[in-house]
Amino acid sequence: MPRLKDRYQEEIVPAMVKEFDYSNVNQAPRVSKIVVNVGLGEALQNAKALERTTEDIMTITGQRPVITRAKKSIAVFRLREGNPIGAKVTLRGNRMWDFLDRLVNISLARQRDFRGVSPDSFDGRGNYTVGLSEQLVWPEINYDKIDKIRGMEISIVTTAKNDEEGRRLLALMGMPFKRR
Repeated sequence: MPRLKDRYQEEIVPAMVKEFDYSNVNQAPRVSKIVVNVGLGEALQNAKALERTTEDIMTITGQRPVITRAKKSIAVFRLREGNPIGAKVTLRGNRMWDFLDRLVNISLARQRDFRGVSPDSFDGRGNYTVGLSEQLVWPEINYDKIDKIRGMEISIVTTAKNDEEGRRLLALMGMPFKRR
């Protein structure tokens, strides 16, 4: 069992129940899934970019990504409907807990000039999205095999009813929010 999941059940749930005065432990918010998304506008000109990005995401998450395709044609971008424009992975279960643990404790701290993540990147329903500017913050990625630095978007979906509950849940899990 992942260590963050253990900590969630033993420490975080009781703290949330006490803090928000829930009548039942099942009312405490939890992380339901994590979506890792990499947009690849360059995939239209460079077919290898999609392969490399797929390999990087597989290395980081341990799961094969799904190729996302354009829904509409946009002439200005030379984009046709159905063209591959990105890759994404949806993590659940133990992989999700391991990924979240590595994100909070290792990868975010490896960013240059890191002062914390924005506490304002919630969507109004308790879900949080953080953007990373490069894949090199993950220790699994070998610097010598990188063809180009690509960013990624990580969305943490929770069962929280509002941003306050979601923010407190992630803070108790160790998410390094900036001081206001």
